[in-house]
This record gives sequence, structure tokens and C-alpha cells, in this order.
Amino acid sequence: MNKKYKYLTMLASFLCLMTASCTNFSEASDAEKAEPLNIGVSMTINVPNLKSVKDLKVKLDDLKDDYHYTLPVSEAGDVTISNVIPGIYTISVSGNAYDQNDEEYYINGSVVNKALFSGETKVSVDVQGLKVSPLVFKEIYYAGSKGWYFRDQFYEIYNNSSEVQYLDGVYFAQLYPTNATTKLPVWKTDDGGTCCYGERVWKFPGTGKDYPLMPGESAVISQFAANHQKEIYNPESPVDGSHSEFEFNMNNPNFPDQPAIDMLHVFYQGKAEMGSMPQFLTPVFGGAFVIFRIPEGVAWDPVNDENWKNYDGKSTMPKAKIPNQYVLDAVECVNNEAKSDAKRIPAVLDAGTTWVGATYCSLGVARKVMVENGDTLRRENGAIIYQDTNNSTDDFERGVVPVMHRNGSGVPSWNATYNK
Repeated sequence: MNKKYKYLTMLASFLCLMTASCTNFSEASDAEKAEPLNIGVSMTINVPNLKSVKDLKVKLDDLKDDYHYTLPVSEAGDVTISNVIPGIYTISVSGNAYDQNDEEYYINGSVVNKALFSGETKVSVDVQGLKVSPLVFKEIYYAGSKGWYFRDQFYEIYNNSSEVQYLDGVYFAQLYPTNATTKLPVWKTDDGGTCCYGERVWKFPGTGKDYPLMPGESAVISQFAANHQKEIYNPESPVDGSHSEFEFNMNNPNFPDQPAIDMLHVFYQGKAEMGSMPQFLTPVFGGAFVIFRIPEGVAWDPVNDENWKNYDGKSTMPKAKIPNQYVLDAVECVNNEAKSDAKRIPAVLDAGTTWVGATYCSLGVARKVMVENGDTLRRENGAIIYQDTNNSTDDFERGVVPVMHRNGSGVPSWNATYNK
């Protein structure tokens, strides 16, 4: 290469670099010059016989550019949030509501991926209510551990109320879609956002009062209720699941039935049978989960009754229809913060998402303890009260080392594994 050609090549490269840099500087300058907006948010709260609201707040979150705005409000209606930097936002409304009988509801509503720029400054949010649940997900460990090991997944259910609760007949479902996606299903029958859909459904055994949880007690459901730290499984695992209360036993001879009580399998691919794959693996990227109870007198049968099924597009594989009002608690886990707008379930069930941010990392998510003036809130019997606003973004600690019965949550008296 002669000197003249080499010089021209370097000059051209330099000019390209400068052009790109100028473009970047121009974009940054434009962003800084963007006029802040006044955003009007109109909310409609759908709670039967609504009497009052409490702790109502409106949030605007631009997760890409890390802009966040929160406005506490005293009553439903139209509000304005001032000086908002233009961008793509999730607008959410949350709080508590009370009906004429003084029953308490969590209220949530959200609009995701809303472009807020000059000329687009008004948003309407439909806010739904769900009665406060005594049973909540306390901890979920789904990401698996080192060595691509996933048999140590578990889910912990906690009695967050002041009264005894019975697990008998409560259902557990992994929801569809399996993984978080912005390409949501197009359901054959449109339900208007009043349902979520189970891909696989299980049920706690019992005849009514066999499995009580006292206030402050919890029950762990393990994928495989063994001590995973044994050499035969995965010494890198953080989990000893041998004292789990329940397990999802798939009758796999390579992972034999453990002393934990077996969950009852209810639904998968339109059938009561478990399917040909001898494992219940929920996505290590983060699934969506609900616990729910069927009202007395309702014959919920997604295997035999088409009214309790729905289909994604042209798929012939049904999903189990679960009305929102049957749900006790829901948690939507996603890959990472960038997927927080990939909502699979209605905002009334979970207005946010939670995440670990990696797979096979030996980390999970755990519900936050409620604290007031520096003190942990407790029931009269000393049971810890956990935060539950039906917004997993706010309610969960992320990336924690999994611990069953964390913070000394009680072990039910009927757990016989401690006597073996």
C-alpha cells in the first residue's frame, strides 16, 4: 500500500469515526433538549361496591433509560405527573381498596410499552381488584445450580394471615406461555383479560383439614425432594430438599419417590396423565405461577369440560382456564430486567415481574419482609408479615441464595420428615 493511499484510507476512517461521534453527540444533545412532558393518567377502579382506597400510587417506569416517577394519590380519578422525560414507559397503578363490607382488595393495573412523546401525553389505566390472599408464594427457586442441574427447584407457600389456613384442595399451576414473551397468545376464545391459563396444573391432597398451616408456617413443594448436595446428585447445589413438605413426583425411576407428600397431578396437554417426559421442569429462565382455589359448588374440570379450556391460535393443545377471581397468589418470573414488559398474566394478578438474571446460578427470589420504622412487622403470635402488593417487582428480593423456611418460618406439625 503506497503512502498516499494509506493516508487517504486513514483519513476516510477518521471522518467516518467523527461522523458517527457527531451523530452520537447530536442524539445525546437532542435527548437533553427534549421538553419534559405533563402526563395525564386516568384510572378506573373496578371493585364491586367500592367504598374507599388507600395507599394508591401511580408509577411511570422507563426501564431502558432508567427514568422512574411515582405519584401518591388520595383517590381514584384523573391525575397529572409533571416533568416526565419522553420515552417508552410502563404506567402502573396500585394500592388497596375496600368495599362496603370493609373487605380488602389489592388493586393493580398497568399499560406496558407506552410511547410518551410530544402529542401523546394521556393514558387510561383499567384497575382491577383482587381480594387480599392469606396464602402467598414466599420463595421461588427456579434457575437451577451449577452444572446445568435443575432437579433442585422448589416453591414455598406461606400463611401470611392471622388465621389457620388449609392447603387441602388448593391448586398450583405453571402458566402459559412457558417463557416470557412480548408475542402473547391469540386465544381462540377472548376472555377480556379475566383469566390466566395453566400449562400444567397440580393440586394439594387432603380431604379438607388434613394439611393446616398456622400463621407464620410455610410448606415447600420441591421438584424432587431429595438432598441435592449428595454426590449422586449435585454437590454444587445450595439445596437440601429432604425435609420438603411436598414434591412433584413424576414416577421417574432415576429420581425415586421421596418421603415428602406427593402433589396430585391434574392437567397437562388436555389430559390428567403426566405426559411422556418423566420430569416437571419449570423454565430456568423464569416461569409464571399461581396458586388458586375453586369456589364451593363450581365444577372446575379442564380435562373433560371444554368450557374450562382455551387454545392458542390454531393449536390443538388446550390450556386450563383459570379465572382471575379464583387466584390466591401469582408471581411472574422473567429472564431479566429487559424482559419486564413481557407480561404473560393480567396485571391484577401481578402488576410487575421478578427475575434472577441468569441460569444455573444457584440463586432465586424471596418475598420481602414488611418493615415499619425499622422494625419487622409481626402477628400477635410472632409470625412475620411479608409484603404483598401483587407486584413482584416491588415485593421480592432478587438474586438470593435459596433457603427453605427462611427467617424461621414455622414447619407444619404434620411434616414427618424431621422424625425420620
